[in-house]
Parts: sequence; C-alpha cells; structure tokens
Amino acid sequence: MTSDFNRMITLLRKERGITQKQAAADLGVSQALLSHYEKGIRECGLEFVVRVADYYNVSCDYLLGRSADRNGLTLNIEDLPETETRNDSKFRGSVLPVMNKKLILHSLSVLYDKLVVCADKGLVTEISNYLMIAVYKMFRLIYSSNSKNADSMFRLPKGISNGYSTAAMLRAEANVEAILAGESTETRSGMKDTAMFAMTTESISKEYPVYSTSLLNLIKLCEDNILE
Repeated sequence: MTSDFNRMITLLRKERGITQKQAAADLGVSQALLSHYEKGIRECGLEFVVRVADYYNVSCDYLLGRSADRNGLTLNIEDLPETETRNDSKFRGSVLPVMNKKLILHSLSVLYDKLVVCADKGLVTEISNYLMIAVYKMFRLIYSSNSKNADSMFRLPKGISNGYSTAAMLRAEANVEAILAGESTETRSGMKDTAMFAMTTESISKEYPVYSTSLLNLIKLCEDNILE
C-alpha cells in the first residue's frame, strides 16, 4: 500500500467532518483498526480500499495517489482547456511546455479567484510580488545564459540580482504568512478573518470544474519534485 493511502483517507474523513469513530462504524471496522490505517501502521486489503472509495465517492487511484483527480482521471493535455494567451501551437508540438504552462495558468486562476473574494489589497500585493519575482528570476536566468544578450535590459547588476530577488521573495512570503495569521507588518494590516478561504478537495472540484484538475495535479507534481 502506498504512503498516500493513509494520508488520503485521513484527509477525506476530516474534509467531510466525520469522526474516526463514525467512519470506522460506517466502514465496518473497529476504530482502532481505522486509526492504524490512517497512521500507516497497518496495511489494508484491496476490498477495504474499494469500500473506502465508494464511501467517499472517489476512485481507488485517487486513494492510492496514482491520480490527483478525485475521479481517477489521468492528466492529458487535450483535456485541459485552452489558455487565453499566446497560441500554444507556437511551441512546435512540444508537449511538456504546453502542459506545464496550462497547469500553472489554470492554478493561478483558482488562486486569484480566491483573492478576489477576500478583497485584501495587502495580501494580493504580496502574493503577486512573490509570483512576479519568481517569473523575473527564471526569465533573467534564461536571458543571461546567452552572452550576446545585453545585460543593460536589467537595472539590477547581474552579481546581486539573484540574491536580492530571493530576499524579496522571502520577504513577500513572510508578509503573506503574517497577514493570513492576523499579524500586521510594517506596511500591511493582518486579516481578521480567513473564513472565505475554507475549502476541500471536493469543493475545489465542484467550484472549479475546468481548472481543478490542473491545480490538484500541480500540487502532486510539486510535492513529487520536493520529495524525490
């Protein structure tokens, strides 16, 4: 059994607001056994996996971490909606950049939709600063890799650009954490309520039927890269 299984059955139970005792009774096992399954202490059989999948109305592949989609769909570039930017055919048939571009843009659509709901200018500014600097850093690395490109395109000297931009990203990230925790920074006020950010994998899938697949796959891919 994969390590994702215990994480997913715990997540689904908590998202539903079900106690471990209630879930165990509904699934026909003892609370102690379900606790062992959720902690990864014991492995269950295939029959129990199917029972859990039916109980939470998700696929077995989703429970086992084989798919980021609750229905077990495999990510396919043709299934992702087109973006509203530059024609992807310009990538000359290369699948990877088109796929990753869509994952990022669709995920940003969900992120910024949530930011519109909260209407906190400080939070929007800091998150935007972080993301823009990340794009700036990667673009500058590509641009500067060719010695024929003029460094004068940028105001920051090459020698300090990476360090300064990394520091600015860390500052923006720290400000975001503080704002969301209700703490004020030097220039931003903390949020008093983050109730508008309440969400589950199920609510995300229902609220964003077009973009949720991209977001959930982006999360999975990022954590795969971090843990490898």
